[in-house]
Amino acid sequence: MSATLAGRSVRRIGFGAMQLPGPGVWGPPRDRNTALAVLRQAVELGVNHIDTAQYYGRGVSNELIHSALHPYPDDLVLVSKVGGDRDDSGGWIPAQRPEQLRAGVEANLRALEVDQVDVVNLRLMDTGHEVPGEQRADLDSQLAEMIALREEGKIGGIGISNVTLDQLRHSLPASIVCVQNPYSLLDRSGEPLLELCTEHGLAWVPFFPLGSAFPGAAKVTEHPAVVSAATALDATPAQVGLAWLLAHDSHTLLIPGTSNPQHLAENMAAADVHLDSDTMRILDAARS
Repeated sequence: MSATLAGRSVRRIGFGAMQLPGPGVWGPPRDRNTALAVLRQAVELGVNHIDTAQYYGRGVSNELIHSALHPYPDDLVLVSKVGGDRDDSGGWIPAQRPEQLRAGVEANLRALEVDQVDVVNLRLMDTGHEVPGEQRADLDSQLAEMIALREEGKIGGIGISNVTLDQLRHSLPASIVCVQNPYSLLDRSGEPLLELCTEHGLAWVPFFPLGSAFPGAAKVTEHPAVVSAATALDATPAQVGLAWLLAHDSHTLLIPGTSNPQHLAENMAAADVHLDSDTMRILDAARS
């Protein structure tokens, strides 16, 4: 089960490295050896698409990837992101001026020890992430810098993340290769963006694929229809939620993250969960 990302063939279930650093995606992991083992296990299980960011753990995620996997397998596609940073207390802050985007790409190149990052996502920050005195750059300036970095060979493809439908349409002339936005069986607010991705052949890479971890948010694994399907299929609710995303649209690539070896194996096995037409119909009708 494979698809194309920036001209490279990748398995449709990859690995997201966000959960490898410590609590709050900050600092070193509780167990470094386990984190390294999970990365190696992911590759052994066929993962050839790893999603990361230099600001995950403030360098921790990329350092773990480098320590576990360098020199990298020839077919491994490394995807990172720029546009954000962390302050000294671990808070999430924007870093979206052109010079900050360039510095972010350069930091990824050094940490991962590569000449080119295969894909770099431009992460647009919510307005709630305003920092006093922070100078914001307009989207055109950000895209121009990403295009320049691509032309210089420092990134292979440009992705965009946390984007509105209008922003995605505006970004298409930059030859975007993928979109990362929140989306799950229960949160389909991004369906218009998915349809636009399908129209233009862009990879759709949902985050929060099983629902947000924030308190009060609906969780896919707790929905009765998902639990019932999992029981009938002898699968876990998480596997059913991931399998629905794969079946819903062929442009979908998944990057479930975990620091637990057992959860990693379960996530990868979601590719083998077959949802028949009746089950898909029931799940399609499920909403938060």
